Amino acid sequence: MNATISKFGYPATLVAEYEHWVVLLRPAQPTLGSLVLAARSDATAFGDLPAQAHAELKTATAAIERVLGAFVGYAKLNYLMLMMVDPHVHFHVIPRYEGTREWQGMSFADIGWPKVPDLNAATALAPEAIAALSGELSTRF
Repeated sequence: MNATISKFGYPATLVAEYEHWVVLLRPAQPTLGSLVLAARSDATAFGDLPAQAHAELKTATAAIERVLGAFVGYAKLNYLMLMMVDPHVHFHVIPRYEGTREWQGMSFADIGWPKVPDLNAATALAPEAIAALSGELSTRF
């Protein structure tokens, strides 16, 4: 795994894996169910990924949208390819919704709704919550 995948807590945050991609729980949750979709490759430019990785995005994104739709009931889903600090190809997958969502006694508001998501307002999950939430999402893939 590349350094970007490791930075986002792999393997503790692993939700799903594909040949070219991994889906990780984002340890800091700007909204409930926020994920990272990261390429397994060492590529630092989207266009440098092999054609098979681009094709597999169809499978990965369809699964993400199905799982998060049922889990959080998002109104929109933002795929943010920022790659400013973490250089390897990855997307921050942020479910967007008006109001709040509850999970295990915690409340997750979409602070930026309906505009740009506020990534700085994220709820940092404790290791036990990371294990529970990534496990719950993993069973849905």
